[in-house]
Amino acid sequence: MFLAKVYVTLKPTVNDPQGLTIKGGLEVLGFGSVRRVRAGKYIEIWLDEESEERARKQVEDMCRKLLANPVIENYRFELEKAPAV
Repeated sequence: MFLAKVYVTLKPTVNDPQGLTIKGGLEVLGFGSVRRVRAGKYIEIWLDEESEERARKQVEDMCRKLLANPVIENYRFELEKAPAV
């Protein structure tokens, strides 16, 4: 059993209206030192695989095919052994 922690973020050249909204809200709440906010997605996936290599390949395929839009987003993931759920 493996746990994949997937992080999907907008590419640096892509506008981030959600990040701008969060930044504005933080400023209104008095957090004036915030200069920039970029928002993204965090996804946890448990895989019932015996091989780390196979689990890694599956997560890579998931990211490319569904979890991230390669035109506007970057992704990275961490893979670790996980106890059965």
